[in-house]
Amino acid sequence: MTQAPPTLPNEAGQVWREYDLSDYTLRVSNTARPEQAIVDWILRETGYEAWHGEPLGILSAGPRKLIVYHTPEMQAIVADVVDRFVNREAETHAFSLRVVSVGNPNWRARAQGVMQPVEVKTQGIQAWLMQREDAALLLAELRKRTDFREHSAPHLLVANGQSAVVTQTRPRTYIQHVVPRPEVWPGYEVQQAQFDEGFSLELSPLLSLDGRTIDAVIHCQIDQLERLVPVMLDVPTPLSPRQRTKIEVPQVTHCRLHERFRWPTNQVLVVGLGVVANPVAPDSGRLLPQLPLVSGPERADLLVFVESKGRLDRQASAGR
Repeated sequence: MTQAPPTLPNEAGQVWREYDLSDYTLRVSNTARPEQAIVDWILRETGYEAWHGEPLGILSAGPRKLIVYHTPEMQAIVADVVDRFVNREAETHAFSLRVVSVGNPNWRARAQGVMQPVEVKTQGIQAWLMQREDAALLLAELRKRTDFREHSAPHLLVANGQSAVVTQTRPRTYIQHVVPRPEVWPGYEVQQAQFDEGFSLELSPLLSLDGRTIDAVIHCQIDQLERLVPVMLDVPTPLSPRQRTKIEVPQVTHCRLHERFRWPTNQVLVVGLGVVANPVAPDSGRLLPQLPLVSGPERADLLVFVESKGRLDRQASAGR
């Protein structure tokens, strides 16, 4: 072990800078550490490895101040990210997030002419850009369908630089194993387990300095129970030496999405997460349109709509 040097190494021209975060952190009251959102975006822009190798780099955030020790080139990236959080134009900017599903993905047949495909790295996921008017018409058409479901609040707004999470799950119980209990009838005890089927989606949007483009990171975790495979076990007792009972082994599917999108503020981003487990149980007495030639648990086409809504103070003024 060696003692710390009297000065920080700066063989790559590293410089020390401090950034005032108070314009952002003081106005965010719905999270204990609002500065963490700034750190997360800095790491996305610079890469995690830039702070854990050579040259020496320091990134430390507090409630009011961000301390950075790195090269001038890296400082320029950090300054741009900080400005996007603290500038006045972005202070009250908000984005709408809508998460919906339909029982059949055939809506694409009518909408394909107004959707511009966007490159997505995750297998099985699609994304498109739409004009606001076309996106509004598409949502209106989807609402008319009996298999339409809305999984988020219709008017959910996400403030610039912050995150919102939409979670929808439903429990699916199954018989996991049996425990011999000779003292009780029928000589064993069934133990159940629970699988929470559904999704959890997180959106983190950030407006550019000039207000013309949006960067957004979408995390989504989808867990679905495809079927329960039955297994018969022997549970003999003196009175029933040939007694058997059933346990169930879940066949599950997991999908993890981590994508970053960039698009103009005057357009709407639509992300299709594929036909996944429907976390909302079907209404009794109403038949939902099911996918042809598909049997088993209910599935639905899960869609995400993200749209810039501008400054909230302007919307409030317009509504008066």
